[in-house]
Amino acid sequence: MLCACSGEQFKFEDAPQSPESLATRDFSASGLSSRTGEWESKLDDVQVDEAESTLKEALSLNYEEARALLGRLEYQRGNFDAALQVFQGIDIKGLTPRMTRAIVERTRQRKPRSKGDIISSSVMSMHSVSLLLEAILLKAKSLEELGHFRDAAKECNIILEVVEAAFPNGMHEGIAEDCKLQEMFHKALELLPNLWKKAGFLSEAITAYRRVLVKPWNLDPLRKANVQKDLAATLLYGGVETSLPAHLQVWGSATPNGNMEEAILLLLILMQKVAYGEIEWDADVMDHLTFAFTVTGQFELLASFVEQALPGIYERANRWYLLALCYAAAGQNEVALNLLKKVSGQSEAKHKPHIPALLFGAKLSSQDAKHAHHGITFARNVIDLADQVNEHFKGQAHKFLGVCYGNAARISISDSERALFQKESLASLNSAALNMKEDPELVFNLSFENAVQRNLDVAFENAMAYSNMVSEDSGRGWRLLALILSADRRFRDAETILEFSLDEVGSLDQLELLRLRAVLQIAQEQPKEAIETYRILLSLIQAQREPQSNNSESAKNSDLENVAERKIEMAAWQDLAAIYTKVGSWRDAEICVNKAKSVELYSPKSWHTSGLLFEAQSLYKEALVSFSIALSIEPDYVPSIVSTAIVLIQLGSQSSLPIARSFLMNALRLEPTNHDAWMNLGLISKLEGSLEQAAEYFQAAYELEMSAPVEAFK
Repeated sequence: MLCACSGEQFKFEDAPQSPESLATRDFSASGLSSRTGEWESKLDDVQVDEAESTLKEALSLNYEEARALLGRLEYQRGNFDAALQVFQGIDIKGLTPRMTRAIVERTRQRKPRSKGDIISSSVMSMHSVSLLLEAILLKAKSLEELGHFRDAAKECNIILEVVEAAFPNGMHEGIAEDCKLQEMFHKALELLPNLWKKAGFLSEAITAYRRVLVKPWNLDPLRKANVQKDLAATLLYGGVETSLPAHLQVWGSATPNGNMEEAILLLLILMQKVAYGEIEWDADVMDHLTFAFTVTGQFELLASFVEQALPGIYERANRWYLLALCYAAAGQNEVALNLLKKVSGQSEAKHKPHIPALLFGAKLSSQDAKHAHHGITFARNVIDLADQVNEHFKGQAHKFLGVCYGNAARISISDSERALFQKESLASLNSAALNMKEDPELVFNLSFENAVQRNLDVAFENAMAYSNMVSEDSGRGWRLLALILSADRRFRDAETILEFSLDEVGSLDQLELLRLRAVLQIAQEQPKEAIETYRILLSLIQAQREPQSNNSESAKNSDLENVAERKIEMAAWQDLAAIYTKVGSWRDAEICVNKAKSVELYSPKSWHTSGLLFEAQSLYKEALVSFSIALSIEPDYVPSIVSTAIVLIQLGSQSSLPIARSFLMNALRLEPTNHDAWMNLGLISKLEGSLEQAAEYFQAAYELEMSAPVEAFK
């Protein structure tokens, strides 16, 4: 009857190949019958010819709807090839302008219409638009299932172009009331960037994500948050640097500069939404933020976000552990240790022990001698509490326990306690070595502890093993090896090691090793060679410093590296002052001392060097003043304690000998292997007439001097 009314015969030019007629039945039921009421209402207000044109339009469109319905059926059955063939028959290119027009006309803000205010008969219904958009979306998904990701992305992009052309400023509310247009559009918005990522076009994926966020598309908060999170993750890990296009740079100088800044901004927005309760806590957001702040070095800021997490998100011990990691990475080890002490406190006694936090506490404690006893407690707790699941932590715990015992021995004031700690240190390190032979850090600590205890052969073997294991950043290994050789009086071998290693290390280690080579030359009584080495060292420091004043990139060097460089420079001037003092060149020595003080005025060694200069000129009162200033800066500075005693002995007053003895005993309490202190104790005993005791002191001084490195092991 419809065909008769229209005056022309309706045919399928390209009939669907499916043997079933369900698609057609769906079309006739849902497509025509549902429109009967609508057409009847229109016939009351329009002429018969307008009704006839409407029917013609409906019949021509129903063919496309039939293909859309049939394609949907094939897609639901998993016949993606068949679905694709059906969808290919839809003339999407020819329909897109009409679909855009239909969306514009059918979604205008509703106002009461007059009786003659009727939408043109040539405009599609929203039902047809939604059905065709769904067909395009399913076509894209079919291509995705078949592995044609780029073609799928192009098809998906058609949906966005159609809707964006209709809503250039974004989608107003209320669209979803009449049709599935908004639903199809939202699915396309979320699908497109994923298709570009699968196709390997990350720049296009990032553009697609931004496309979702720059206009209001009525996305619910959770879906919008997911898009922001996915964009941040792509910016962080994609490996493709993209800048914001000009039309999105609306914040001027505050516009994100590069992927990292844009990702951090998105993640901060998400964290704000969590704080305001707009979305639930998402652990992935925190993980991405942790990565971003770690890469940029913003560890304190990261700690603030960990602190903002509501109770229950992290267990207390885990929260303290995460905060400790943040503050330790920011260089605030004291704050980190205070947090980790809570983990082993009484409040956590009834909870399951947090082994990683205890182990981290042992590690931080091992880096500072004043926390040695806390480190012993941490490490012992790990060893005692570790079960079979955490068995692998025991080796690390033994390593840190050994280091902490060694540090405790060096600050101990009791000889018996010191001997016990030294024994426990080697026992713990050797216990760790049973299962961790390939751990470079453990091998270095074994070498260092044996060197401190003057087990030079074992120390040398481990130092060689460490240098062979570590190909890069092995400056401290070469330095330790050279010091061990110097303690064995093999100065030439030590110097050869340093010459070889200078080309193998970084710039900062190179400066340190150059200075050590000069010290070895001094020990071999080669002052001219040492002075030349110091000249090269200071020239290198100056050459590295000059570009920083002109080059902004060079100026971004780490503050820690700059501090270390200045310390090496100061030590070079101090050593030069000592050389000139020894050869009697007072004026040059004074210039070098002043240079050292200009680098850092409150350095005990600079004032100690100044005191040695006065002492060499027999200006004993001035020397005592300089040594006193050094001790006021650092009361336990052993060289100035010993030098003060030496000056008191040289003054020749019998009443000053007990005071000098007291200074020397204090020095030996702090540093039992100081051969200068033992030598001067022998002198005092000789002056007092205790020849047998003096001989014992001289013997101890000789033996210690024969095994003393040119610089203290550290």
